[in-house]
Amino acid sequence: DHNPSNTRPIVTLVLIAINVAVFVLTAPWLGGMVDLWDQLALYPVAVAHGQYLWGLLTHMFVHAGLLHLGGNMLFLWIFGDNMEEEFGHLGYLLFFLACGLAASGAQLVSAPLSQVPTVGASGAIAGVMGGYLLLFPKAKIDIFIFLVFIIRIISVPAWIMLGLWFLFQLFGGAGSSADDGGVAYWAHAGGFVAGLVL
Repeated sequence: DHNPSNTRPIVTLVLIAINVAVFVLTAPWLGGMVDLWDQLALYPVAVAHGQYLWGLLTHMFVHAGLLHLGGNMLFLWIFGDNMEEEFGHLGYLLFFLACGLAASGAQLVSAPLSQVPTVGASGAIAGVMGGYLLLFPKAKIDIFIFLVFIIRIISVPAWIMLGLWFLFQLFGGAGSSADDGGVAYWAHAGGFVAGLVL
C-alpha cells in the first residue's frame, strides 16, 4: 500500500514472528509436531460440546501450508502497520484478537457441528482489513495482475480492493459448505465486519 506509517509496527512484527515460529514447530515436512497442530486448531464440533475452547484463540497462529502462511502474513504486513499506528500497540493487539474471536464465532455459526479443523490468522487479518477500509478508503493498494501474457501492477483505492475481496468472501461462503474444508469464507466475512464495527 502507498500509506506509510510513522511508527515501528512492533505488534505486527511480533504476530508475524509467532505465526512463522508456530508454522516451523508444526509443519510435518519440517519435522514439526503434528500433535501440536491438532491441539491448536479450532474444531467447531468440539467447541459446541465445551471442549478445546482454547482453539477459539490458538487457531489464529496455526497454518495449513506455506502459501497459507505467506498470504496471510503478506496481508498482515500490508495493512497492519497503519492500523497499529492508529490504535497504539496494545489497542491494536486487542483489536486483532477480538476480530479473530469474531471470525471464530462466524465460523462456528456457519457450521457448529463441523469436524473440519479451522486454522489461520485470516479471520483476524480480515478484521484488520475491515478497519483499514473504514479509516483509509482512499489509500492506494498495488495489485499484481497476471493474465496469460499480460503482467501488470496497478494501483487502486483501498475501498475497491477491499470491497471486492469482501464480496468474494460472501459469494464463496454462500456457494460452499464449511464441512467441505478449504477456505473459511464465513470466518473471513465475520472478521471483516468485526473490524468495521470495532
